[in-house]
Amino acid sequence: MSDGSTTSTTGATTSTLPPSVSVRGVRASYGRIEVLHGVDLEVPAGSVFALLGPNGAGKSTLLKVLSGRMRTTAGEVLVGDVPIGKTPSEKLARQGICAVPEGRGIFPNLTVRENLRIWTYRGGITMKDVEEQTYATFPVLKERRRQLAGTMSGGEQQMLAISRALVTRPRVLYLDELSMGLAPLIVAELYELVGTLARQGMTIVLVEQFVTTALAVADHAAIMVHGRIEQQGTPSEMADAALSIYLA
Repeated sequence: MSDGSTTSTTGATTSTLPPSVSVRGVRASYGRIEVLHGVDLEVPAGSVFALLGPNGAGKSTLLKVLSGRMRTTAGEVLVGDVPIGKTPSEKLARQGICAVPEGRGIFPNLTVRENLRIWTYRGGITMKDVEEQTYATFPVLKERRRQLAGTMSGGEQQMLAISRALVTRPRVLYLDELSMGLAPLIVAELYELVGTLARQGMTIVLVEQFVTTALAVADHAAIMVHGRIEQQGTPSEMADAALSIYLA
């Protein structure tokens, strides 16, 4: 019977099981302005956790903290037993922690294929592997492989951004406003992929402006207001609460 671990080429043992995400008393600031005020959160391993709330609630800031792109001023974040604030970004990537930020973060002046080549620079994956996995997940990107990424539709650009995360075979994936600026049909297609990844056991934390869309795929949800977690629970428990806060 497998113990859920593998041995890397360096001899280090790495768990293949998805870790949980623990947020304990986290505070974070932009200069002198504190935007996270003692956030506590527990994301179960292998679940989809939807982070909801109005604009300016601190959701995207929290994702930056969770992915190691922003330092805390107090508290700690653990992914499994990995302390996020004390671990270099490149090591986090090798630990299987990946984020798709708001705004996509692709290289618009490079072709799709050139973007995919950049995904190989982290090491441990070939261009052939990247292309095979990307085109199998998003066939339209194969048709666009010689096209400048910045000239594609918003949905196609989002697919390219997600491909960067998936080629790393992450155990934890953070998605910030996956649906922003996209047509409903494309949003449905992307969230179908989120559901597939969740069924494969990935731990996913997502920030989403469309409450119904997020709760349809989530196992757990929390509502943020003014830099604090106001409520958390099951999607059905959070649906009415989220609606009342958005309409307040």
